[in-house]
Amino acid sequence: MTDLRIRAALPEDADSVLAFWRTAAEGTSISDDLAGVRRLVDRDPEALLLAELDGELVGTVIAGFDGWRCHLYRLAVRPGLRRRGIGSALLAAAEERFVRLGGRRADAMVLVRNESAQHAWRAAGYGPEERWRRWVKPLAD
Repeated sequence: MTDLRIRAALPEDADSVLAFWRTAAEGTSISDDLAGVRRLVDRDPEALLLAELDGELVGTVIAGFDGWRCHLYRLAVRPGLRRRGIGSALLAAAEERFVRLGGRRADAMVLVRNESAQHAWRAAGYGPEERWRRWVKPLAD
């Protein structure tokens, strides 16, 4: 994939990112709206990484760093282009960002039911952390 380009999302990418997630991402998030994506890009312009092939969006990952921990969300690759190194390139870019910012360990949100994603994360060197459980509380309807 020598023509693959990884870049940070711009505010004007929000619509295409949301459309991409509807076809390439597993599940939805409470933040999957125009305001949510734009807020992410405005707050941390380097957090949402896009993979493009011949100018088309083919992958995403959110590489969030809060100054303490490194969090990965929304690793998604266009279904017909999976297993070609796009996800690996996105993760490498995210991990480079984390190291540059002083991050020491990355964690990833991976759906329990998404077995193919679990395989991909394991192949990238990640593993489940059984000692902790994610607790959530919606703050909006």
